[in-house]
Amino acid sequence: MKFKTAVVTLSDKGSKGERQDESGKLIQKMAEEAGYEVVEYALLPDEQEQIEQTLIQLCDEKKMDLIFTTGGTGFSVRDCTPEATMNVATRNVPGIAEAMRYASLQITPRAMLSRAVSVIRNQTLIINLPGSPKAVKENLEYILPSLTHGLEILKGETGECGIGLDGK
Repeated sequence: MKFKTAVVTLSDKGSKGERQDESGKLIQKMAEEAGYEVVEYALLPDEQEQIEQTLIQLCDEKKMDLIFTTGGTGFSVRDCTPEATMNVATRNVPGIAEAMRYASLQITPRAMLSRAVSVIRNQTLIINLPGSPKAVKENLEYILPSLTHGLEILKGETGECGIGLDGK
């Protein structure tokens, strides 16, 4: 099954046309190469209410299986992606964000500054990614191999989590 996926880029400059959205394009490319069907894309300013409304619409009305956000996870006053994401969550999935920080810490100590979160809203998995294309690539390379299994469990397509990647 191809999981319906959305990419949401959060960038004040990008939403004004002052910056190209390289990270959103990279997420789309990598997700499609991994077998996900990217059917929605949004480029929004760092406005918490607008982000929340978009996430709710993508989850509840458009029935996305997976949403990747990029940007808005740092320390800037305008960075509000984690707060917006947590506000729409029905369940927390801290392991994904923790795994991304762990992998990134092997590359740069600045990874500890990421405030990214990962959550579930009903039947949709939402994952915050950093805003930089380099960090997006590094994070996705680390988490993509395990996401399909998690989504299959979320959708009730499988229930077995005790089997490792080696089949044992």
